[in-house]
Parts: sequence; C-alpha cells; structure tokens
Amino acid sequence: MRRRNLLKLGTAALVSAGTGAAIWDYRRVLHDARAAIAAAGPSLRAPSRIGPQEYADVGDGPPLLMIHGTGGGFDQGLLFARRLIQQGFRVIAPSRFGYLGTAFPADPGPEAQADALADLMDSLGLDRIPVIGGSAGAIPALAFALRHPDRTRALVPIVPATFVPGRPAPPPPNPLAAWIIEHGLRSDALVWAGLRLARRQMIATLLATDPDLVEAAAHDEQDRVSAILHGILPVSLKYEGLLNDARWAAAPPDFPLDRITAPTLAISVEDDRFETAAAARHIAATVPGAEVWILPEGGHVWVGHDQEIMARIGDFLRQVG
Repeated sequence: MRRRNLLKLGTAALVSAGTGAAIWDYRRVLHDARAAIAAAGPSLRAPSRIGPQEYADVGDGPPLLMIHGTGGGFDQGLLFARRLIQQGFRVIAPSRFGYLGTAFPADPGPEAQADALADLMDSLGLDRIPVIGGSAGAIPALAFALRHPDRTRALVPIVPATFVPGRPAPPPPNPLAAWIIEHGLRSDALVWAGLRLARRQMIATLLATDPDLVEAAAHDEQDRVSAILHGILPVSLKYEGLLNDARWAAAPPDFPLDRITAPTLAISVEDDRFETAAAARHIAATVPGAEVWILPEGGHVWVGHDQEIMARIGDFLRQVG
C-alpha cells in the first residue's frame, strides 16, 4: 500500500508538469546524475571488514582523506576537495556506508565507519594522513581521530554536524515527516519533482542555506551549489546512507574530544541553518590546541567562500606537514 501511494505521488508530480515533457526531463536528469558520478573520477573498490568499500583516488602529492556529507558519495567528496587537488594534494574520497557502491553493514555507526577508513588506508599502503570531514562526514572524522590517533596527521571538520553541549535532541518527527524520511528518501521521482517545483525550498532545507545568497553568488558558485543539490540523485542508491546520517546527525555522539591529539582546524559559517558554528566552536574549545574559523555568511555549503576555505585548509595542511 505504501509503495502504491509513493508511486501515486511520483505520478502526480509528473502529470503536474506535463506528462510527456516531465517524463523526458525526469529521465534526462537521472541520466545526467549518473553521468556526473561517472565523470567525477574512476570508482575503485578496496577490501574492508564490512566488504568492498568504494572510493576515488585523484591527484598527486601529499594524500588526504575527504569524507563526504549527507546525500553524497565519493563524487561529493571530490567536489568538496577539487581546489585541494588543484593545490597539489592527492584526494582519497570514499563513499560512506550505504552510499553508492559501499555496503551498509549491521553496525553502521561512526566507530565502524572510522575502522573502515583505516582498512581503506591499509589497502592503499597509507600510514598517516590528514582527515577532512564535511557536515555529517565530520562525525566519522572525529571518531577516526579518536580511534586511530597514530594515523591522523591532521583533522579538519567543515560545517560539522556534531555534538553541541546543552543542545536538546530534536523531537521525533510527526507521522507525515516520518513517512517522508522513510519512503520519500527512496524515490528519485520525488526528489526530481522537488528540484523542479521547489528548488528554493530544497536549498533552504536540504542545504540549510539562504536561497538569496545562492542567486546572488558568482556563476561558478551557483554551479557548485547546483552540483551539490543535484548530486543527491540518484537517491535510490543513497537512501540507506541518508537514513543513517539522519539518525546520527539528529543525536550526534558526545565524543571525548579532549583526547584528540591531531592538529585540528574547525570551520563553519555563522548563518548555517543547521547551526554548525556552535559545533565548530565546541570542537575548538575542547580539542587541545585546535583552531576555529567562522565565516559570517554562506550557509551550510559556504556559498561564496569555497576558494578561501580551501586555500586556508591547504595552508593549514602544509603547516602541519
């Protein structure tokens, strides 16, 4: 019954935009989304304790791990780190549990994700490298720095969806929201309909960014935001990871951050609607010797600041060796 209702909703979205043209556009958008993943870089597989782990390995020079955020995969990791590749870094971007070609294990928690990252490093013959985690990807990045301190050369959480002392847990979703989370996140048709019929709302909610900032940004930044937004598709290949991220970002672990020994730079944006600036400040206040950099505006996807953020990260990584 639920599957039938989901099909009806998707069909209604198609009809509302004009059935023939809408079906053509839907198929084109899905094709483009799959093509963008393929074009991001060669998708590789490495053994791990949870089975094959998908990753991309792009660039020459000092290696680093780039851990993607919610709705991503290795392609989003490469998009986040493209300027670091241009700066001469080698970026290793895994797909986390339940995203694209990486399996979803019985234990999908942050510690298990951290251990799978260590397995990936083993398979690549890497002993100690910097770890960068964006948004929900900052949670396993922190877990990695705690569980594998001897392998963490530096730690960079960006707009971290991590623990904030005193922040109450969000209330459980109402029945409609719960249905959308459980079933809507599985539907490419519904996400496509949202992109076509409610783009500004999706930027405001899914990307936690003021749509006016995006519309006023330079063309290259608009293209980057569009790539992040459209990169959620095909959601049918990512829904297990999305649901897992929703769980952990809603109630992130209170890690013993004072035990982290790696040089740390926490970065966020004041007007991020996910309120990650408070999380970045908590990391910097708790991790010994950590630095924090909070930009005044740009939202969760740091609109208008990609170049300066990646330049700052590159400088930081070179300073720590």
